[in-house]
Amino acid sequence: MTEPSAVSPDRSLPVCVRFFALYREWAGEAERHVMLSSGATVADLLETLRASPGLERLPLDTKVAVNLDYVGAEHVLTPDDEVALIPPVAGG
Repeated sequence: MTEPSAVSPDRSLPVCVRFFALYREWAGEAERHVMLSSGATVADLLETLRASPGLERLPLDTKVAVNLDYVGAEHVLTPDDEVALIPPVAGG
């Protein structure tokens, strides 16, 4: 008989993450689908992404857009959100 495992987080929040420029190079892909726990924030997503090889370098102040609107780290994600990570841009 198998004992019940510890309560695992509810992973019912699918989001699509799009990477651009330098972040695309680090991720090794243009897009990634991520499952998060219900109620997850942008900060939670970034923490999850930083656990991936290459993305551990994501800056703490990474600019994020959700469904084409810039949001802060405290923004609560909803199912099927499209998240874009915007790298710093240099110009002159």
